[in-house]
Amino acid sequence: MHVIFRTLLVLLQARRRPTMTPWESSVVTMRALPTDVDIARHINNGQYFSLFDLGRFDLMARSGLWAQMRKRGWSPVVQSEQITFRRSVTFMTRFEIHTRMIGFDEKCFYFEQRAVVDGEIYVRAHVAGRLLSSAGPVPNVEILGAIRDLGHEAPEDLSVSEELQTWRRDSALPAARKTAPNTW
Repeated sequence: MHVIFRTLLVLLQARRRPTMTPWESSVVTMRALPTDVDIARHINNGQYFSLFDLGRFDLMARSGLWAQMRKRGWSPVVQSEQITFRRSVTFMTRFEIHTRMIGFDEKCFYFEQRAVVDGEIYVRAHVAGRLLSSAGPVPNVEILGAIRDLGHEAPEDLSVSEELQTWRRDSALPAARKTAPNTW
């Protein structure tokens, strides 16, 4: 909730920005605010995931997917995420969040997101997500159908690299209906 006002602002601004397909790259310009940085005066490592949420919201809103999800009663959730740091985005630095949907595996859809300063990648993350309905996880075939209903044809190859699929599978916790005892 600490980026709720930014979330609302991004969703409002998305209404005035050009529409796009889910397969294009969304770019949201930001500035590293006092609420983003830690004592080292750079964006806190955990804050990047909250800021990257904004990029995914922009992409979903501008492509029409956000409205389609709301209409169908679907809610987005993150299943796994990984991040790599190259340089620090420091206090009050202007930066861009680049977001692109890169594909699907048997369970999830994937985004690649970047924090970019002056054309240079500072941080890169991969996010594996799902959509949930009251009946449970929404199958990818239904998600792709909803995207097609919006008039956006999917690229021919939507598979993600074996490396990303392996990372998601290997880092996954047991399903919510299974036990996951803490036995340290």
